Amino acid sequence: MISDSDIKKIKGLIIFTIITVLIGFNWRTVLGLLRSFTGMLTPFILGGGIAFLLNIPMKNIEKHIKLKSIKSARAISLITTIILFIVVLLLAVLVVVPQLVESVIQLQYKIPSFVRSVEVFLNKYFSDRPWIMESLDSININWDEIGRNISSLLSQGAGSLISGWFSAVKGVAGAMTNLGIGFIFAIYLLIGKETLASQFKKLVKVYLPDEIGEKILEVLGLSERIFSGFFTGQCLEACILGMMFIIALTALRLPYALLIGVLIAITALIPVFGAFVGLFVGAFLMLIQSPVDAAIFVVAFFVIQQIEGNLIYPHVVGNSVGLPAIWVLLAVTLGGSMMGVVGMILFIPGFSVLYTLIKENVHSKYSALESQTIDNDQKDEKE
Repeated sequence: MISDSDIKKIKGLIIFTIITVLIGFNWRTVLGLLRSFTGMLTPFILGGGIAFLLNIPMKNIEKHIKLKSIKSARAISLITTIILFIVVLLLAVLVVVPQLVESVIQLQYKIPSFVRSVEVFLNKYFSDRPWIMESLDSININWDEIGRNISSLLSQGAGSLISGWFSAVKGVAGAMTNLGIGFIFAIYLLIGKETLASQFKKLVKVYLPDEIGEKILEVLGLSERIFSGFFTGQCLEACILGMMFIIALTALRLPYALLIGVLIAITALIPVFGAFVGLFVGAFLMLIQSPVDAAIFVVAFFVIQQIEGNLIYPHVVGNSVGLPAIWVLLAVTLGGSMMGVVGMILFIPGFSVLYTLIKENVHSKYSALESQTIDNDQKDEKE
């Protein structure tokens, strides 16, 4: 006789098989529906991310506020966090934008002289090596055909340029709308975070077995600790690195010290590869000004990177992540290929959570195997 539990398992298996087959035959439609559903949830996903980031300083501020009313302490800490966030953002804009405008104005006058100096160098180089010019002259190039192709591309691209401009404006408007909705949603999450957490725990305990529910809550707690520690350390490390560059470039009397320092501090939020964006931009700016300055900057960059990578990063970020360097590189590579810059940032703490869970599981199983081996040895000795 087949028991009721076996009948339920068979029914579940049949339903699962039917659903899997339907998804397999209609995977394009399912993927499109998932994309549409994800697009609708984008403001709320963004709001959850904003709430998580703002909650890190908000918790620390709330700990130092001595008030009897929890709601009053929550309101003060939330308002203070938002004000600090706006002040930091305004300072970054007020520092970067004037420097950027000044740099663009300087480049407007320096690029022509730089181009002329390169032209003089190339003319002298080719005049000293006439065989290069002879080789170039022997190559048959139809310049008229190239000119016609360029004209055709430009005429065709005029319409696409206008449509692309409208698409860009539409995309920016959509992004700002999502950001506004997400920010409002984040405030609601931060105000009632304890209530939401309590409700989620009740749902887990009611609808899931005790063992699975406890494991889910344990993993979520571990994830919260690792992600919070990583983002706190990454922001602190970026500020320290930016200040080191500003001080070093100012001491070396190199131009664009403030602009490059702030740029490196911002791009350093991207692990491993972020600071090198500042290297290329800074080297280009200084190369137009003076090749010697560019060479000094490149040397200074790698010296500061070595100090930061060997002394500062392991203590500020490394302890909070607890991930070996090879796994950090793997996480950044996979995250960048799958989700771009956001993936590069999120995959490191994500890999750290996975690494910690696997390490704990392996350690517990290995300890069990060792104890079992000891018990077997003791039985063999008694026999």
